[in-house]
Amino acid sequence: MADEGGKSFEPAIQRGLRAGTVGRLAMVLLILAAIVALGYQYRGYLPADWLMAALGFFAIFGVFFVLAALLGLVRLFPSHATNDFAGPFLDRYPEAVLITDHRDRMVYANAAYARLTGDEATPSGLETLLSEEPEGSEVLYRLSQIVRGGVNGQEEFRLSKPLSGKSDGSAHWYRLQARFVPIADSRGRTHNYHIWQISEITEERQEQERYFRELQKAIDYLDHAPVGFMTSDAEDRIRYINATLAGWLDIDLASFVPGTVALSDLVAGDGNAILDALQAGPGERLSETLDVSMRLASGRNFAVRLLHDVSGGRDGRPGESRTVVLRREDADERSSGTGGEERFFNDTPMAIAIVDRAGRLTSTNTRFLSMFADSVRREDVGRGMKIASIIDDADREKMNEALAEAADRHAEIAPFEARHASADDRHFRFFVHAAAGADAMALVYVIEISEQKALEAQMSRTQKLNAVATLAGGIAHDFNNVLTAILLSADHLLLQSRASDPEFADLVEIKRNANRASLLVRQLLAFSRQQTMRPAVVDLTDVIDEMRFMMVRMTSGSDIELVTDFSRDLWPVKTDAAQFGQVITNLCVNARDAMPDGGTLTVKTRNLPASEVSDLGLREVPERDYVLVEVKDTGTGIPPEVLDKIFEPFFTTKDVGKGTGLGLAMVYGIVTQSGGYLHPISEVGKGTSFLILLPRHERGEAVEQAETPKDHKGQPIAAAFTEANEGDAEAPREEDMDLTGQSAVVLLVEDEDAVRRSGKRMLEMRGFTVHEADTGVHAMEILKKLDGAVDIVVSDVVMPAMDGPTLLREARKDYPELKFIFVSGYADDAFAKNLPDDAKFGFLPKPYNLKQLVAAVWEMLREG
Repeated sequence: MADEGGKSFEPAIQRGLRAGTVGRLAMVLLILAAIVALGYQYRGYLPADWLMAALGFFAIFGVFFVLAALLGLVRLFPSHATNDFAGPFLDRYPEAVLITDHRDRMVYANAAYARLTGDEATPSGLETLLSEEPEGSEVLYRLSQIVRGGVNGQEEFRLSKPLSGKSDGSAHWYRLQARFVPIADSRGRTHNYHIWQISEITEERQEQERYFRELQKAIDYLDHAPVGFMTSDAEDRIRYINATLAGWLDIDLASFVPGTVALSDLVAGDGNAILDALQAGPGERLSETLDVSMRLASGRNFAVRLLHDVSGGRDGRPGESRTVVLRREDADERSSGTGGEERFFNDTPMAIAIVDRAGRLTSTNTRFLSMFADSVRREDVGRGMKIASIIDDADREKMNEALAEAADRHAEIAPFEARHASADDRHFRFFVHAAAGADAMALVYVIEISEQKALEAQMSRTQKLNAVATLAGGIAHDFNNVLTAILLSADHLLLQSRASDPEFADLVEIKRNANRASLLVRQLLAFSRQQTMRPAVVDLTDVIDEMRFMMVRMTSGSDIELVTDFSRDLWPVKTDAAQFGQVITNLCVNARDAMPDGGTLTVKTRNLPASEVSDLGLREVPERDYVLVEVKDTGTGIPPEVLDKIFEPFFTTKDVGKGTGLGLAMVYGIVTQSGGYLHPISEVGKGTSFLILLPRHERGEAVEQAETPKDHKGQPIAAAFTEANEGDAEAPREEDMDLTGQSAVVLLVEDEDAVRRSGKRMLEMRGFTVHEADTGVHAMEILKKLDGAVDIVVSDVVMPAMDGPTLLREARKDYPELKFIFVSGYADDAFAKNLPDDAKFGFLPKPYNLKQLVAAVWEMLREG
């Protein structure tokens, strides 16, 4: 079969896909011969008419079979043409096709394969054709392994001479494809065949090489163009930079990796803010000419002009950008006469604007555009936008007055401060100067002072809180003396009264209210950071988890949901666990009161590495590791004007009788005294969060707080009587204190007469011999008079002439084993720093009652 041009389309090889026809015919003949042999052998046993009938049957069957074969009803041999479309299609297919079976035996090869191989009579298989070329044989081996696994494959390879064997002196390229095709026969059995298609792609390869060479030339032209060029992706990462610009920036192109350098790394100063402000609309392109500075690898800058083209994605996201960079040489600047001035104008770190007589912006530098990027766009300059529109309405009169003075050519115009038009936390200082010229009326210089204002506000709040804390501490000290005298006098009267006496109930009420007053005193001391603390290394998750029952009980009966989120492996911190429990309690109570209609109370703990501290935006918090505790509610929130006052003592938004205003003041003091930081975040109508940051305790770290007070042997005094507001239940029971035969000599040193007299009377009632002194100097005179025959000194800390720590140092020079107990309303570490490191003493905080005083003395003496 051939086409009109005489090209043959007969298949080069075509073997039947079915075999065994001759074998089956031979088997039929053998069966017939066997039947004849059996009939002949047993002819004596068969009737003659039966034999004649059998011969007649076979004769009739043979005649009909011959007739059916002649008429075409029966085919003696199977036909190879099983598909009237597939065969002619493959025969005329222009690509060379070869079919092999699962044993790699050739089954079919079309005419194109024969022409490609140059042997149309008996073309060779691929193994033979490619055996002489290593690259071709390797490709054939790989594809054979792939196709045997039932997977199709394709590869391209190069041969030094064509497959036809007629070498023309040039290399030839081929593409070899292999496909796996399973075919089922008439009996349902599946046979696996491999179809190979091979094409010569020499011309295609030559075209690709020509295109690549042209591309290389274009890239070379672009690399060595007299201007710089770069492209960046949607994330502003540089994807391409030409050799010219790389040379200007001292970038080694050999080591440059696309995507590792950002556009912001190359543009210096405020140029990045302007580039960020250039955003094209969806599917649009925006081009702008910008005068900025670029940064060399050495850190130096040089002035350039950017022809920046940015595209916008269809989805509204930023797209790619292309930038032409023109370098402004000094010679060009001198020739222009204004280049140097323009460069200075744009590169100065101060924001500068030029306004006309109507106060409209006529020109701005780069720094000005970046400082007010959210208010002023580059295209707004010179189009009637007034400079007063960028500041708050309340401050615009200051700007108008300054511009009016500039119009009158005043030499000195006072600078003024103003807030941003849309951001109250941004503050600026404006300097307005009269400008010469017909168009320009004034030069306006702007400095942002937001950071300075924030620091001033923070310093003001800190100074105010410190002043109030000092006042609160002084009040607490004096009030402690009054409460101590009241408690001791009440105990004295209660000891002389019986429960049946009419005044007994009044005395109990006096003592109860005195204890309540002592709680207020302790809150004042906590705010002033002068309360007694017993710091220990604790896990805050354990501390807060132990308070879960309290929090559940506090939120029960309301529509408040309690959520706790405690982080695992929390870092240890050093704080007073009991005091910190009061912090959580107070914050939870406030959160509950802020959700009268219900809500969610969340308590979280987690580690806050130093690298994440800056994300909080708290300037006063140094970057180190912290443990973060967050108490969050979904309540009414705190207005901004109230938020700055919440830590002040006696400030409260609750109704009269429902709060003292000392709760958050105490929380602030405890957290601060623990070396931590407390920061509120609130939004009206959405809720409030309190962030507590306590520094991570490192092993071996020096203890900043005073340790538990020690007695004269360095042993810790029982903490049972160190918290006066806890009541008598905290002191050792009197029946547990063996005071039989007690005749110890006590020197009581106290400048408050009422406290000293009450203390002397109480100790004498318990069998102690008591000497009293009103100052440290007086106490030294008594010690010398008694020749040191004193078992223990109970001394106040703050006294005129000679304070308690000085008394201890002077007394132990002559009597080194003398025992001391200090009594004070302040924390023990407030005065312990004034003592030698090895000084051992006991401590009893004011106010105290009779049992606590006696217990302190008894405990110290019992230690021997």
